Amino acid sequence: MEEFKKASATPLSRRTVLGAGLFGAAILASPFVRRATADENVLYVNTWGGDWEASAKANLFDPFTEKTGIEIRTVSPISFAKLSAQASTGIYEFDVTTLGVADIARANAASLIEPMEGHVDGSALWEGAIYQNGVATHGFANQMAYNASKFPNGGPKTWADFFDVQKFPGARSMQRHAVRVMTFALLADGVPKDQLFPFDIDRAFAALDRVKQDVRVWWTAGPQARQVLLDGEVDMAAVWNSDARAAQEGSKDKVEILWDQAVIDKGCWVVAKGSPRAENGFKLLNHIAGNAEGLAKFCIQDQSGPMNPKSFDFIPKDVAIYMPTYPEHLAKAVVIDAAKLLPQLDEVTSRFESWVGI
Repeated sequence: MEEFKKASATPLSRRTVLGAGLFGAAILASPFVRRATADENVLYVNTWGGDWEASAKANLFDPFTEKTGIEIRTVSPISFAKLSAQASTGIYEFDVTTLGVADIARANAASLIEPMEGHVDGSALWEGAIYQNGVATHGFANQMAYNASKFPNGGPKTWADFFDVQKFPGARSMQRHAVRVMTFALLADGVPKDQLFPFDIDRAFAALDRVKQDVRVWWTAGPQARQVLLDGEVDMAAVWNSDARAAQEGSKDKVEILWDQAVIDKGCWVVAKGSPRAENGFKLLNHIAGNAEGLAKFCIQDQSGPMNPKSFDFIPKDVAIYMPTYPEHLAKAVVIDAAKLLPQLDEVTSRFESWVGI
């Protein structure tokens, strides 16, 4: 499985930055500021850097340049703060970026991104391709994994089991990320998938109270989550799908991975509001959305899953079955609906951080 190199182990990977909640402080501190003109045959794209950027360049950017003659120059890491600043200053370091569902909901509500209408034909794409004025092309999951040797009579199968510390005793680990953890909690408390969003906040925290003392590690980066499971520091964990797979391959013990109730976030491509190269930006978005094979290759290298169903025609079955958007997995998963959560995001995040610190 050479395709499954450990992308999340890079010094600055998408999941490391996203998991830690960093929004591009490196960019904000940079002295590089550039005011560009609209007629340049170039496009500046904000990326996660590292393996993510290498995959995007090889499978998405270079084919686009070959097709259009538009040169792509990259700026990393992803910065929501810079996206916001650009809209007010008119000084652009990048024209296109990707955002998870929570950040794209925030950005769209604040008018920080260009509208899709008239630029990308959603009717020609797959269901759900256009999300909050972005093109949702790939998904990544937070799922349950556990050390089977610790549970000789059978391990946990659902989030309800994960939260049942009497039936399944042992140390746990979850990401220090309010939206995902509260989704787990409500699933554990019996809330149906189609009623999760917006959150019943009090109910979620009541469920979290039941498991808090058994959560030994609140991880902030994918490799950390993988390592505490490999080291035996915890018996079960909610981890990125790539790190769950890496733990399964690297452990001397049998690590079980569960796809039921995996919580999926989506990567959405957007054009920055007011970009002088917005036309080139929409050309890139249309290229990515319409290139099923390129998206497949990108997801294989990135260890994510394509949202375009046609991309699976280009992915070997033994690789596809480890992708969060593989049809059988996606049918059992929960996809975060940040648009419904938008009015709650600030409250949820601040209350969760206070709760973790207590």
